[in-house]
Amino acid sequence: MLSVLGHSKKMCDGVTRRELMRVGGLSLLAGLSMPKLLRAADDRRAKARSVIMFNLLGGPAHMDMFDLKPDAPAEVRGEFNPISTSLPGLQICEHLPRLAGWMDRATLIRTFSHTFNSHDPLPFMTGFTDDQPSAQAMPTDPPDVGAICQYLGLGPEDLPGAVCLPCFPGSGQKGHRRRGPYGGFLGRSCDPLFTLCKPTFDREPSPNDYDPVMPMGQPFPPTPDDLPEMTVNRLDERKSLLTQLDTVFAESSRSPAVTSMDQVKQKAFSILTSGRTRDAFDLEQESSGTRDRYGQNLVGSSMLIARRLVEAGVPFISVHQEIFDHYGHAYDMHQNNFSMLKDFNLPLLDQVIPALLHDLEQSGLLDSTLVVVMGEMGRTPKINAKAGRDHWPQCGFSLLFGGGVKQGYVHGTTDKIGAWPTSYPVSPADFVATVYSLLGIDPRMTVNDRAGRPISIAHGGEPVADVIA
Repeated sequence: MLSVLGHSKKMCDGVTRRELMRVGGLSLLAGLSMPKLLRAADDRRAKARSVIMFNLLGGPAHMDMFDLKPDAPAEVRGEFNPISTSLPGLQICEHLPRLAGWMDRATLIRTFSHTFNSHDPLPFMTGFTDDQPSAQAMPTDPPDVGAICQYLGLGPEDLPGAVCLPCFPGSGQKGHRRRGPYGGFLGRSCDPLFTLCKPTFDREPSPNDYDPVMPMGQPFPPTPDDLPEMTVNRLDERKSLLTQLDTVFAESSRSPAVTSMDQVKQKAFSILTSGRTRDAFDLEQESSGTRDRYGQNLVGSSMLIARRLVEAGVPFISVHQEIFDHYGHAYDMHQNNFSMLKDFNLPLLDQVIPALLHDLEQSGLLDSTLVVVMGEMGRTPKINAKAGRDHWPQCGFSLLFGGGVKQGYVHGTTDKIGAWPTSYPVSPADFVATVYSLLGIDPRMTVNDRAGRPISIAHGGEPVADVIA
């Protein structure tokens, strides 16, 4: 039945972290042992061994997706009708029929709330907000969950502890590095492995930004940019990207440039060329039927690689629905909100997440994999003059599956127009503390910033006990 409601773990000893490394412009992890008394991860207590976080960049309209208000005035309720789901008493948008069948397995947080008015994923990746919403990623920013996974050395030694797909957020908009998925003051050695992509588009949008066009292609692993002539632009589009990268790595591995690398760089090189890293990106190992289920586009391919990375043992993977130039504003729908949702965003979401959940369940990995679907904010209750909704960080949603969360559970309520939480608001700090707790990491753990000050990784947040099974 539908439920609407509103433990921290002590640090343990006995873990080491990998040495930290940099290779040219790439950030990967390696090893640096830490004192046993700083141990914060406990596999015996962890409910989730991996996290896949899907960032609906731009701020998804919560009242058009998972918190419809059919009795609200027309200028609030919008164009969509609610449909019943597999969870009795819960209704969601009519354009999410596949996800409707999974809601009895989900935890839905309807009251993610803050005041950080920016398109950075900083709030839900770090738990931190400040008054600099227009700034790019800064070395003084706090580390995200993936960076802490790297810092603690979680996951297999021959794989990165965190991967960001299909590129760093902001890459598609003149390289603006949105704040969030970085090592921050822990250093660039705790950054995730950022994949690269070369999306193509089959038409020009009309108008720009608010007529989304599907990005085609797939992410591929990076190459050390200090190796000769290793740039994205020189790759031959007629050949498999992985084949080309493997060829150049094989040639480079025999060159004096690599054999003379220091130990840290050689370790980074070995991670990039390890069999498990390469295999995770090789979608040719998947059947055409499986690739069709995810969608043979950049988002679908990214989610399929994310699943393969979980199977390999990577602890933290973020997938970002990136904005590429003028080909679509993702979920930042100041105009044409309903068409962008109906014809593009909702069908895409309704394809990739059920495909992912199905595969994780079939492989027995859903119970140990936390799947997170959310954006950085919600949208205004009132529809504007251009049939859009504007920024509204005061209320948004988070949809969670697997990894130790309750099944068939709705957390929190909102007012009659979806503007404010009326019960059990969840702050970014509390949300991130919950993710840490599910990973078996003590959210009260501290790491030192650049000034040597101890900073809580969850910024004072407490796990939302009601969402944990």
